[in-house]
Amino acid sequence: MFRIRIRPRTAVAATAAALAALSLSACDGSSSDARSPGQAVAEGATARPGDNGTGTGTGTGNDSGTDSAPSAGKNSALAKSPAAGKAPGKGSGSSDACTGDNVTAVITKVPRPINHLLLTITNKGSRACNAYFAPALRFDGDQSATQVNQDSKPQAVATLAPGRSAYAGVLLSSAAGGEHGRTARKLTVYFAPRSGSGSTGAPVTLSLPTGTYKDDNASVTYWQDSAADALQF
Repeated sequence: MFRIRIRPRTAVAATAAALAALSLSACDGSSSDARSPGQAVAEGATARPGDNGTGTGTGTGNDSGTDSAPSAGKNSALAKSPAAGKAPGKGSGSSDACTGDNVTAVITKVPRPINHLLLTITNKGSRACNAYFAPALRFDGDQSATQVNQDSKPQAVATLAPGRSAYAGVLLSSAAGGEHGRTARKLTVYFAPRSGSGSTGAPVTLSLPTGTYKDDNASVTYWQDSAADALQF
């Protein structure tokens, strides 16, 4: 007589669970080192080098231009990005932007239009540089950069070959007058990088013409190819 052995239900259930686990493992093919598409892009991205730099400014003024950059004011040249208003960071100075490292700067009083100054930069280097956006100006110890005249935005960036110049017009006060008028003695000029974010390279500090009076209505134009264009605003 044959004897029939019946397995306990618990043993059958355990065997079925083990077989199911092996089947899922073979079909999955995943490993602990697998990455999602988003992770692969993030880890493979390369950060773009910053444009900021430091140095000693050269100009017609008495100071070396090593002051920290002003904070971004309304419509200021520094109010274009989250990085605006920070002092220039250390860098190699290899940017193609015109800065105090490769230009000389002069500020002059003009007879017309009234209440205007003309800021002129000249490329003293051996290769071309670009005068991006508008200069960020600080009169004496002002905390905010002078506002930029947005109507003065040119069709193209002013490119300076060696020995060539670019110009910015500085309105000191409006005909109607403004608040917090005072006589200023020094002007610090900061230069924008190609991105327009913050400032790059060395600033330049200049002595202002005697009796320069400015108020809260002061503004500066974008860099222009000619003095006439810079002074029409």
